[in-house]
Amino acid sequence: MKKGLIMDTTVSKLILLLGLLIMIHNIRYRVFIYENEDKDEVLEALLNILPTAEPEVEEAEGLLKEKMLILTGTVSKKRETKEFINTLIESIGEDQLVKLYNDLDRKMDEKGNLFLRLSKEKALEEEWEILDGGDSIHLKIKIAAYPAKKEVAIKKISEIFPENIKKD
Repeated sequence: MKKGLIMDTTVSKLILLLGLLIMIHNIRYRVFIYENEDKDEVLEALLNILPTAEPEVEEAEGLLKEKMLILTGTVSKKRETKEFINTLIESIGEDQLVKLYNDLDRKMDEKGNLFLRLSKEKALEEEWEILDGGDSIHLKIKIAAYPAKKEVAIKKISEIFPENIKKD
């Protein structure tokens, strides 16, 4: 069996189990739109990631006095958060899945919030790429973990990763 086929099968099983193993309370998002960016394109990129997002728009000023807009909001319907996590797992490559698993401790705060950044540029192309910094769509994903602690949330979300990812 080819490695890609194994990953496809693993991802398919993962997606089926996802709804049973992990629940997300909500996803908060924040996106900066700089003067040199097209507002409609950035909004389209956001909607490619979170199709039901209804962002609030705030005008702001950067460190160098440049004007910018900040799009913020929250997605909290169970169906929408479940669709997000399923699409995330389906859309990122195996290398990014491994990196995400290995970075869980660093990307999770003490209250069980998972922080991700997704490329605005890739999102505009309807692709998903996790970034560690730079110009991105900022996500704060509240994992349903009881008690709401980092260790519990990491354990809960780790359950969704296939065994072959955990060994890398």
